[in-house]
This record gives sequence, structure tokens and C-alpha cells, in this order.
Amino acid sequence: MASPAEQASAEGGRAHDLAIVIVSTNEARWLEPCLSTVFAAAGGASLDVVVVDNESSDGTRELVSSKFPAARVVASANRGFSHANNRGADTCNARYVLFLNPDTEIVAGSFGELVAAMDRRPGVGLAGVRQLTGDGTLWPTIRYFPNLPRAVGEALASERWPLRARWAGERELDMDLYQREHRCDWTSGSFMLTRREALLSAGLLDERFFIYSEETDLCLRIKEAGWDIRHLPTMTIVHHAGKGGVRPKMVAQDAYARRQYARKHFTGPQRTAYLGAVLARHALRAVAPGRGEEPEARRRAARRAIRTLVGRAEPPFGQPPDTAVAPLGPS
Repeated sequence: MASPAEQASAEGGRAHDLAIVIVSTNEARWLEPCLSTVFAAAGGASLDVVVVDNESSDGTRELVSSKFPAARVVASANRGFSHANNRGADTCNARYVLFLNPDTEIVAGSFGELVAAMDRRPGVGLAGVRQLTGDGTLWPTIRYFPNLPRAVGEALASERWPLRARWAGERELDMDLYQREHRCDWTSGSFMLTRREALLSAGLLDERFFIYSEETDLCLRIKEAGWDIRHLPTMTIVHHAGKGGVRPKMVAQDAYARRQYARKHFTGPQRTAYLGAVLARHALRAVAPGRGEEPEARRRAARRAIRTLVGRAEPPFGQPPDTAVAPLGPS
């Protein structure tokens, strides 16, 4: 079978409007509602829907083949979120690439409208959209790059302060901003629409980030390549995030990914101060986990994050690869 690039060449170079790359690591139960809403929301855009089967054992491939024959399945070794998304993107020839989580559903707007909005904004390299949680709550996906003041603010629970300062946290909590277009530094990796030229100029996802901070890193590189990052409320999705409760392994992975990000992008003194603030945040949570459910699980998660940050525990998903992108093609 010809590859998408070969097919495009045979058709005179015609590309799809949008490639949608969805990574499934045993996420078959979420894929059916996700893919159903994806195809229903095409809105006149030509779609190339790619499900990357990340060594699943739950019938992911069979589900896609039997119920969504218009989608393609690409096999990938389970080497993380970035690695799998890169394997999927490498098979596409579309003008735009959307990295979409499998536990999402499109609830308003269409991809045709979103592509048209991006076409009218040639300087925008990456965009996010409105996201709701499973219970319909607006989720803050407009984000600002990590730095020392924001890490200190988050260590001191800045999101609970009566006056919320933008310098004191990465998440934009003025919910009115989510109703209109807004510039941001980065957006949630559960829905990242990238312009092909921007992705090529900045480079693919860095596969040394197994999961977490890979979207922050990608957005920074896209901005450094001269592109804008925007929140576009053209579409609204539901993202069923947090469905697993407090998972110490994932909290530790977030801490480890932040250490990776700091080592990649911060100078020595910046790195030391930033990671000190991240460490302080987890130390405070280990002592006083705060309000909410599962306080003991949050204490355990904080303690594991501390061990990971200071190098007393192995990275939760093993040592990262030596290179940012492994050789492309079948993995």
C-alpha cells in the first residue's frame, strides 16, 4: 500500500486539510465516542484520521478496523506519548496536524471551521480550543511558560489566593478569556492543532519526554521559530481527564519531566532556583496535602516526586532515550 506521501504525489501533490493523530495505549473504551464525534465534526474538511496503537492489548486495532474503516491504524512500540505521536505524524501529508487525546469528544464546532480560522491567521503555528471536563466544567488550558515566580506561587497554592496573579501560576484562571481568542505561551497536549510548516520549522515532539512537559517544550520551540500560539474558541471538546484519581507514578513523572524541561531550557542558576521551588511544592504537599480527596495518596505522590527530583528514584518510565527523535518509520 502506498504511503500518504506517495498517494499525495500520485494525486498531483494534493494534501488533506487536517491529519488527526490519536494515540491509544489500551484506550479502546474511549476511542469509539472519540472517533464518532471526530468524523461527525469534519465540517467539510478533508480528514486523515490516524490511530497510533501503542502496543495495546484491548482490541484497539480491531475496534478501529471494524467500526471506523475511514481511519488508519499505525503500530508503535510503547516508548511514550511523544514517540507515538511522532510515528503517527510521520505518516501524514496534511496541511495541519492535530494531536488529540483518545479520551476526548467534540461537542461544538467543526474542523472545517477551525481550519478556516487557522487559514485566516497565517502567523499562528499552534492552537488549542475550549475544553470541558466530564462534568461540564471549563478546564483552564491557556498556559504560561514555567519560571521561578510561577513555581513559587504554585508551591504556595496561588490558585487559592483571593487575588489571582498571572505571574504566580502557569494556568490562566480568568475564565472569561476562554470565550474569545487569546494569545498564550502553551496549551494542553490533549488538543494541539499544529500548522505543518510550524511543526517542520520547530521540530517534532521531543521523545525524551515520555509524557508531560512535551507540549510545553514544543510550544516554546514553535514560538522561538517565530510563530504565535493561540487559544481559539472555534471548537469545544470534552476531555475526560483525571479519571484515574491520584496516581503517585504520574505525579512523579510530572516532576521528572519538569526537571528535564529545566535542564533543556534554563541556565544553571535558573534551573537550580526553579527546581528548588518545585521541590518545595512537593515537600509542602507531603506534609499538608490540602483540601480534597485521597490525602494519603497525595502524600505518597509528593514523597515519590521528591525522591525522583533529587535522583533517589529512577525515572518512573525508565531512562529517556539519547536523542530527541528516534529514526522515523515503523518502530
